[in-house]
Amino acid sequence: MGKKTDDAITFAVRAHAGQMRKNGVPYILHPLEAAVIAGSLTNDEDVIAAALLHDVVEDAGVGIEQIAEAFGQRVADLVLSETENKRRDLPPGETWKIRKEETLEKLKTAQDDGVRILWISDKLSNIRAIYAGVRKEGDSFFARFNQKDKHMHEWYYTEIAKALAPLDGSEAYAEFCELIRKVFHNKTDNKERTENHG
Repeated sequence: MGKKTDDAITFAVRAHAGQMRKNGVPYILHPLEAAVIAGSLTNDEDVIAAALLHDVVEDAGVGIEQIAEAFGQRVADLVLSETENKRRDLPPGETWKIRKEETLEKLKTAQDDGVRILWISDKLSNIRAIYAGVRKEGDSFFARFNQKDKHMHEWYYTEIAKALAPLDGSEAYAEFCELIRKVFHNKTDNKERTENHG
């Protein structure tokens, strides 16, 4: 990779400094993982940079103008495809579904293939973390989220999988669909967890 990727790593590390994910790990590990997934699907540096930067506007208070100035308008547009209108004046649990519906619409109407690669990169990283959490804690893991109803998460991830169907045939898409099945439909994992941990 080139300078844009290096610069995006540096930018993301600074933007997410001190932040933690809901599963208790340093935040920066998530965009780094997303970038690795993106890099397995494309050599397009704009997409990989966007994977590194996809949460800096929504979760780290960076202005989208800063992204456009530092990395170009396409990277900024890719980041915007995943950036929610947080409606910070309202409780996040109340706005969860409308926020997800709005971003899903961006995904479904995207003309740039990079948007789909960015989304699979982010959401595969997320569903991996959810799967690990559910394996460890069962469905109580969902209590960590603003939306605590597991079925709403199932709806969201199922809709994403449908919209990402053009990526069918890739290892990332296959893993994404398999983890959705395990998290939301496979009772064996919870049974194994109970047997293994008493």
